[in-house]
Amino acid sequence: MRFIRLLFLALLAILLVAVALANRDVVTLSAFPANFGQYLGGDWSISLPLFLVIFVAFALGMLAGLVWEYLREAHIRREARQRSAQIARLEGEVGHLRDRHAAPRDEVVAILDTPRAPKAGTTPAAGSTLPAPR
Repeated sequence: MRFIRLLFLALLAILLVAVALANRDVVTLSAFPANFGQYLGGDWSISLPLFLVIFVAFALGMLAGLVWEYLREAHIRREARQRSAQIARLEGEVGHLRDRHAAPRDEVVAILDTPRAPKAGTTPAAGSTLPAPR
């Protein structure tokens, strides 16, 4: 898998270098249409190599897509957080109920529920695990 990833990155780098070498001409980008920028004052245009314009446009498109998907899936993440909190609350409640119902209700019941130890020297009755009758 690592080899495939390195191969992909190498091919991508070769492709990007080829695009950059093929598009080295300088182009002028204007922020406003034909001479409209002069009314706002200043020079609203910049000269850049074409490959740089292509790469920046691609990067801005990827960033816009990332932000779009992040905002589109916000309700899914919110619902997952709410359900996770609800699961944690319910698991805590189940644990509390298990602890409460596993323990005896009061001390008298606890004493009555504890099995008695057999007296020394007695053997259980035949066919049972109960102590021998008195």
